[in-house]
Amino acid sequence: MNQTTRESFTAVQKNGDGDLTGFQTSTGRILDYQQALAEVQAGAIAGVNVFKGRDGEMYIRGDADGDPTNNLDQLPTF
Repeated sequence: MNQTTRESFTAVQKNGDGDLTGFQTSTGRILDYQQALAEVQAGAIAGVNVFKGRDGEMYIRGDADGDPTNNLDQLPTF
């Protein structure tokens, strides 16, 4: 898959604590956190990566490109 055919995240859902719980893709698909995690790990989503937190769990984060405006927390909610 090349960069132009990969989807990206365009909006997010958050719980009451502000944690990301869901994602909307550039094609309009709605993914829960586990579905999104699997797709990011498979390389299907552009602009994000997966890392292991201190608690041993895997998390999604935006690629470090120096632009705070495209951080996942800055995306609109749906």
